[in-house]
Amino acid sequence: MRDALFHIRPDSPLSIQAQIRELIVDAILSGQLPPGDPLPSCRTMAKRLRVSRNTVVYAYQRLVDDGFLTARERSGFYVADDVLQGRVQPQPAPSEPHEPRAAPDMARRFRIRPSRQPNIVKPPHWRDLPYPFIYGQSDARLFPLAEWRDCSRQVLGRRMFDDVTHDMLGADDEVLVEHIRTHLLPRRGVTARRDEILITLGAQNALYLLASLFLQPTDTVVMGDPGYPDFRNLAQLRTNRLRTIAVDAGGLPIDGRLDGADYIFVTPSHHFPTTVTMPMARRRALLEYVAENDCIVIEDDYEPEANYVSEPTPALKSMDRDGRVLYVGSLSKTLFPGLRLGYVVASAPVIEELRALRRLMLRHPPTEVQRIAGLFIAQGHHDTYVKRLAKTYKQRWTLMRDALGRHLPGAAQAPSFGGTSFWVEGPPDLDADALAARALDAGVLIEPGSVNFAGDKPDRHFFRLGFSSIPDERIDPGIAKLAQLIGETQSRGVGRIAV
Repeated sequence: MRDALFHIRPDSPLSIQAQIRELIVDAILSGQLPPGDPLPSCRTMAKRLRVSRNTVVYAYQRLVDDGFLTARERSGFYVADDVLQGRVQPQPAPSEPHEPRAAPDMARRFRIRPSRQPNIVKPPHWRDLPYPFIYGQSDARLFPLAEWRDCSRQVLGRRMFDDVTHDMLGADDEVLVEHIRTHLLPRRGVTARRDEILITLGAQNALYLLASLFLQPTDTVVMGDPGYPDFRNLAQLRTNRLRTIAVDAGGLPIDGRLDGADYIFVTPSHHFPTTVTMPMARRRALLEYVAENDCIVIEDDYEPEANYVSEPTPALKSMDRDGRVLYVGSLSKTLFPGLRLGYVVASAPVIEELRALRRLMLRHPPTEVQRIAGLFIAQGHHDTYVKRLAKTYKQRWTLMRDALGRHLPGAAQAPSFGGTSFWVEGPPDLDADALAARALDAGVLIEPGSVNFAGDKPDRHFFRLGFSSIPDERIDPGIAKLAQLIGETQSRGVGRIAV
């Protein structure tokens, strides 16, 4: 046995016992430890890994319980003889030489090429950067992990376990649906029955389902520019009639440029990405327009809990009296992005078809996760967490506003809604994409705004600064560093920032 098989990584999120188990299982299943082979004694393994002997004993014993190892009295631990039983063994290479065949040209068979669309990109190592002004990520230090674990333990207990382990076919967890209906939607002024709510794998899955159900090649879809690129890409896969309208200080304008629209996509409470809020008068005008012109509105209420600056603004859906607004909400932005839970609110016939369509795609989101989230809301943890986030985000919002005012005066206007980002505008000759690349090398992560614009020649003098996951004390020095980089870029004639 080679020593290289066994080593502990101090930076691993797994416990030492879990790492030992994982190393042994991997060695067995990969064939490096064949059936019948002995393992090092507990004392030898503990010495080699520099861990306690009891830790190794516990890990070995668990592997015995699970059938990977056998314990022989006065002899030690061995790989179980039947550990690979039922597994397909590797096939020997053919003895006769054969002519190699060309691989199929799969690319020519692709009906669509979504990989060629411009997409939001986030570096995977962003947590290691000193100044991560990244959007859409959470600060794990703020999350009530103990409360989430308590809800998890309840769900995994015997009383609830049977409820969350069977195939729900097309159904959703009743606990989560009920508390979205009675706790979350009333905060947005929305009322709905249970049969008017569908749980999805995040808001993006909700938008995909809506596009799949409704959009046809002959439909005209209208959205703001700049706007949410993932919906724009999604719409362009369904129709060639996507039309964008430049947004203003009130979001999407309601005028003749909407004429001919079949579907209108909006983020009225907190426009993506400019953060402006659509005034109530314009919302009423939009609802009047779609009623008169037989349009449907898709409302993405993507950051509903982050309004901590102004008075709460109700969702557009709360004003809908004709059933023309398809409402998309998300738990991922409030709780954590990896949760991937969202929902659609629409009339019962729409939800019925969406449910049938979702069943063909994934049946239903994991019931266990749904139930944990439902209990988390029901037991008040969600409301407590939202209040904590509001306090933290307001503090960071203030720090960002003041830092931008000091180091980049005139570059951005503080969002009146609150939210978790600032939309920064430079002069026309600023190349924010080039700036972002230089800033990343210096440890400052910003998000170029060009991906949010439609067309082959997107505007490049905007960028976004998120503050949901950067510590308070790093905001001002991070903006100062960014201003320094912009100054260096300006002196080289690559671009400059508005002052």
